[in-house]
Amino acid sequence: MSSLYNFFAGNPLLLLFVVIGAGSVVGSIRIFGFSLGASAVLFAGIFFGALDPRMRIPDLVYIIGLVLFVYTVGLQSGPTFFASFGKRALRANVFIFGAILFAAIMALAAARLFHLDGAAMVGVFCGSLTNTPALAASVETMRQHLAGAPDLPARVSAPVIGYGIAYPFGVIGVLISFSIFGRLRAKEGLATANGDSGETTAMGPILARTFRVVNPGVFGKKVEAVLGEGGSHGFVLSRLRRGNNTSLVNGETVIARDDLIVAVGEAAALERARMILGEESTADIQAENKEFDFRRVEVSDRRVVGKSLRELDLQRILDTTITRIRRGDVDFVPMADTVLERGDRVRVLTWKGNVDRVARFLGDSVRSSSEADFLSLSFGLVLGVLLGSLPLPLPSGGSFTLGFAGGPLIVGLLLGRIQHTGPISWGMPYGVNLTIRQIGLIFFLAGIGTKAGDGFLQTVQNGGLTLAAVGAVITTIVTLSTLILGSRLLRLSTPAIMGLMSGLQTQPACLAYANDQGGSDAPNVWYAAVYPASMISKIILAQLLVGWLL
Repeated sequence: MSSLYNFFAGNPLLLLFVVIGAGSVVGSIRIFGFSLGASAVLFAGIFFGALDPRMRIPDLVYIIGLVLFVYTVGLQSGPTFFASFGKRALRANVFIFGAILFAAIMALAAARLFHLDGAAMVGVFCGSLTNTPALAASVETMRQHLAGAPDLPARVSAPVIGYGIAYPFGVIGVLISFSIFGRLRAKEGLATANGDSGETTAMGPILARTFRVVNPGVFGKKVEAVLGEGGSHGFVLSRLRRGNNTSLVNGETVIARDDLIVAVGEAAALERARMILGEESTADIQAENKEFDFRRVEVSDRRVVGKSLRELDLQRILDTTITRIRRGDVDFVPMADTVLERGDRVRVLTWKGNVDRVARFLGDSVRSSSEADFLSLSFGLVLGVLLGSLPLPLPSGGSFTLGFAGGPLIVGLLLGRIQHTGPISWGMPYGVNLTIRQIGLIFFLAGIGTKAGDGFLQTVQNGGLTLAAVGAVITTIVTLSTLILGSRLLRLSTPAIMGLMSGLQTQPACLAYANDQGGSDAPNVWYAAVYPASMISKIILAQLLVGWLL
């Protein structure tokens, strides 16, 4: 075996891909519906690093992976992150921050009470809440705090080891708590309660229905006056029949008595449309009229990417209406403020013969919408690394830097919110973002895992069970308190509070379980509402824990 160890030690590039491959195999194994996913690459790295301390992947690999990962996370989360501070989700995000702060306080107290290694406890905090970016940020912060220390490699490995010890129960413990809580809540008859709970109505399939205008309050009024400038009712009016004539609806369309209007949206939104317009009709003017056509078009033209539908004004310049957008795996009804992203697949409704013109305007190039814009990517990364390297003053007179985790993350969030600056479009197609993010993540996990492997067994033998127990306690207390208090204070149904807890945990496996149990999209709504703020909170608190515990 020594010759094999020597071979891997002398070929770090080969070792990198062996670790990634082995981790991918292990991560794909499902036990009782649970799998480690990409996190298994970390454990594969620890395994190889524990076999021989010479099996180390160069630091540059995991630093590159870290920068790519946190930047793309920020870029994708930017719009949602800033939107989450609106009235609808502010209370939920404040509650979530309190729960994460409580977890950090428990980690700090456990380290002091049981005299545990502070660096390892930072990793336990990150693992108990299953957040890899927080681990990455804590490792980078430790490198800055301990620069020049002779035991730097061992100290930097400690958070990774603590993370690896606490992570499994960080997932399994939440799933067990979900199961117990769901059964108890079902007995109370509250599992699907909505009423005046304050919960956002769960989204369902996007439907199209025809309504007859019988509400006197809208007679003779323009659509933009009835729906408001933003049209934020959750539905889109696509076409109108008056007598024997059918036309597309735009903001200037004047509504008259007995008009038949087609509305597109999810069930709750269509109920709002019925209340505004009048009554539902059995007439199917979509099937009866052959003058219109619809088609899915890929958004790829740089001139439209990053612009809102209000800015593009497609109804006026192209006589077309976008009735729905598919972004990633999700379909939604667009509003006037909806910003188009490269890779969006939009459903356009227009006159026959006009579809090709609309497609050319939007781009409709699968290849173009699947390619990364390396100019904006590299420029954004440069800004992130520069911000991370910039010394920031402290009140005590010293200074600190955001590092390779904080700088790119903040720049990514800001650029994701801005979307475009002049000719530069900062956003990237969802699929491209996800691919780069995954590559960055596995590079980071493989590199940091091999570095941590050398001290893993020793740490497990010297207090590993205590670290695992502390991590399990943190996970259990945070999960149960969030489920119980959150359902009472925020007045959310069981599927919604499970989705919110999954967002706190930033854990897709937990969200998948919540979706299986809920039978609605409420878990996804609340997961997305708190996910960005939850991730940022854990990253910040993990870095603060480094300062408190070292």
